[in-house]
Amino acid sequence: MIVIAKIKSKSGSEKEMEGALVEMVKKVAGEEGTLLYTLHRLKDDPKTFLLYEQYKDDQAFIDHSGTPYFKALFKTLKPLLDGAPIIEMYDEIAKR
Repeated sequence: MIVIAKIKSKSGSEKEMEGALVEMVKKVAGEEGTLLYTLHRLKDDPKTFLLYEQYKDDQAFIDHSGTPYFKALFKTLKPLLDGAPIIEMYDEIAKR
């Protein structure tokens, strides 16, 4: 299962948002069912971040979403957000 989360920060909040997201990446490293969790920034817009997440299965994503640090992240990000995050979930079809 793949999750892509596009998150945009308000002007002036980029560094604070980046810090919170980097901390999240570190915390997720201990999750058994989380296979990949990478943070990216849009080249042309430093306020736009993308999390690319890969989970072993749907249950692994549910487990990740239930962690205290996941819930805390959204409380931290809420005042920094420029609009609602865009979250997309994909099922893998083919792989090389």
